[in-house]
Amino acid sequence: MASGPRIVAELGRPETPDETAARKAESSRVYRSSQTFRNLIAALIATVAVVAVVYFGVPRGTPPQQPPVDVSAAAAEVSASLGRTVIVPETPGSWRANAARVEDGAWTVVYAPRTGFVRIAQGFDAPDTWTSTLLGGFAPTGATSVDGIEWDVYDLPGDDGIRYALTTDAGPDTIVVYGSMSAETAETAASGLTAQIRALREETP
Repeated sequence: MASGPRIVAELGRPETPDETAARKAESSRVYRSSQTFRNLIAALIATVAVVAVVYFGVPRGTPPQQPPVDVSAAAAEVSASLGRTVIVPETPGSWRANAARVEDGAWTVVYAPRTGFVRIAQGFDAPDTWTSTLLGGFAPTGATSVDGIEWDVYDLPGDDGIRYALTTDAGPDTIVVYGSMSAETAETAASGLTAQIRALREETP
């Protein structure tokens, strides 16, 4: 037996065809809305899963550390090329040599001690203005003696990372020890140059 029109409790009477159509339309809208929300959640979960796979699946890590520069070998090549004595600093074993090359007419070696950095430059036949130019135009702030060698001292503001420097002559050349370092570290570097500075001075006629 066919059922009669649906009686709506709130109305106390059967619903009209228009009300039936409206009810079904609202039910369809609610269903579609819930499906859209579920699809959005599913898409978000899929996106997070892809990002996780990329993040955890791609190998990372720090790049392999480059081997230390062979300062002695580089100095020998420069010495043979220029036909003159090139210093080879004697430094603590914990200091890592990161560079050894000729820059702007000067043999320059860069070391990384435990903190900061140390540059040691040998200016070949350097003019009087070379040191001032290298150190940003600043004048010496004092003097010190390391193993009987007199050095000019520069306490610098560190605007370009250079906080301290020592300079002395070595025959026709000028030696500069400079960088982001303490006075003790600079004197350690200077001490490793004592014998070679004396030898360069003795070579001068």
